[in-house]
Amino acid sequence: MVRIAIILLLLILSGCTKNTVTLGKLLSEMISAESASYFPYPEYRLLQASSYNRKSVSPDSAGWFENNDMSHFIRIEENQGRREFVMLDTDGPGAIVRWWMTFYKAQEGIIRIYLDNSEDPVIAGAPDDLLSGSLLAPYPFSASVQEGAPLGEEGRDYDYNLYLPVPFSKHCKITYECDSLRILYDYEGTNVPEGYYWPDVFYNINYRLYDKTVSVTSFTMKELGRCRKKIRDAGTILLSEAPLSGRKVSGEMRLLPGDSLVLSDHSGPSAVGSLRARIISSCPDQSLRSVVLSIRTDGIASVWVPAGDFFGSGYTSQTHRTLFNSRDSSGMMSSFRIMPYRKNISISFVNYGKDTVDVRVMADLIPYRWNDRSMYFGASWHEYHRLRTRDASGSPFDLTFIKLTGKGVYVGDQLTLFNDTYHWWGEGDEKTFVDNEPFPSIFGTGSEDYYGYSFGRREAFSHPFLSQPVGIGNMARGVTINMRHRALDAIPFRKSIDSRIEMWHWADIEMNIALTSYYYFFDPVIRNIKPDIPSVRKKVAVHRHEPDDENE
Repeated sequence: MVRIAIILLLLILSGCTKNTVTLGKLLSEMISAESASYFPYPEYRLLQASSYNRKSVSPDSAGWFENNDMSHFIRIEENQGRREFVMLDTDGPGAIVRWWMTFYKAQEGIIRIYLDNSEDPVIAGAPDDLLSGSLLAPYPFSASVQEGAPLGEEGRDYDYNLYLPVPFSKHCKITYECDSLRILYDYEGTNVPEGYYWPDVFYNINYRLYDKTVSVTSFTMKELGRCRKKIRDAGTILLSEAPLSGRKVSGEMRLLPGDSLVLSDHSGPSAVGSLRARIISSCPDQSLRSVVLSIRTDGIASVWVPAGDFFGSGYTSQTHRTLFNSRDSSGMMSSFRIMPYRKNISISFVNYGKDTVDVRVMADLIPYRWNDRSMYFGASWHEYHRLRTRDASGSPFDLTFIKLTGKGVYVGDQLTLFNDTYHWWGEGDEKTFVDNEPFPSIFGTGSEDYYGYSFGRREAFSHPFLSQPVGIGNMARGVTINMRHRALDAIPFRKSIDSRIEMWHWADIEMNIALTSYYYFFDPVIRNIKPDIPSVRKKVAVHRHEPDDENE
């Protein structure tokens, strides 16, 4: 009840009309799981400014898979005698909604945010103060998710993650002043005629752009001060373990191979507010992959994902907790994504494996107001099994999370991989094409950057929107699980979305990588990823690949 009361209070205190965007309203949206199930109003586009390599011009160009995604900027300016590198420059109205950075020997500098064409920044500060310290907001709005882990090579820095929204009415420009940055023309003995800036600045800045008719109240430090209580209350929600509660349905069953446990409800409109499951087996790793969660809402196939992957722990027993899913030390797995239905829902746990498993499932069904912006929740999974990490020409290549044709909102993804070498697997950039655009509106700088950490570190972490339950496979043989949930940085699409991530491994090997995507959608929608029963029956890799790879 306390959680519900805080959410209602924040919604009331946001104090704006429906078509006005303010810091308070964005905070309310961030912590409302239900808001994600409605197509955004006012509508927006989600874009990203990043330090990706500018040689990546088009999928058919030679530079499409160029690495070295650092210290690339829009331009260099002189402002009041300062040399400033421009990272973002866009007309409004809009809002910065998620920001990640890290550095190699370039962390001694000042970030400045200029709004509405002002010559003076509304925000200025060192990266560790502004993005992961308490200059703007406390944890979890600003965080270094692996703070305290060994830094490794001298000059490497921690990750910096800022989730505090920064709305702007007319214009936004973000710069970085760093005296260490200088232009070089030689890279490890190779001449670079055009030159490049060193040392290294990596950045990904997600921002919304609204229609010109939308009224946005620009961020000010005074407004930030007025929102301090809202920020504290929102932080309590983000770190809370108490889900929305409602009418409970549950089931418990011993599943022989081929058996299913099914929960159903026919009293819609309603929604699943939380879903919990515990799976007990003599082969727990395998069962977390071979027991599949399958959901149909109003007769529509909406979810088909192995249980372990859906709840975020892959086929491991590692604990983690985000705002939307978790696994605790008792083996209880939880999901807090709102799953609406107009008439009925069927939730099945299907045992496609060869082992007998005991499954216990509990769901909270909550009231839900269905309107013309309501969407169904969807999740899809597939595995690239024994995938060679180079194509026939020896080049990296794109992997697909999912391609959806229709209308909806992309709200997150997760990968579970087994790396069979001591080399780094994650140089690959995320690329998200929205509504058939020729160049992705989101082009990243590396897999770990996308998932909120830096320099391929192995230490486990959990954050409301980010998680690495296990990172053994980062530059070692073993499993790695990375997860990212989207709230204010969710990606609306009106015609289609094509979510990809590069396979860019330092070694030419075979590896397993399973990709899970989470989204909301209007019916009908066409998915390019279909249920794949043979894949969930394959033997999972725990220590290294074995000749006998089947679990049938």
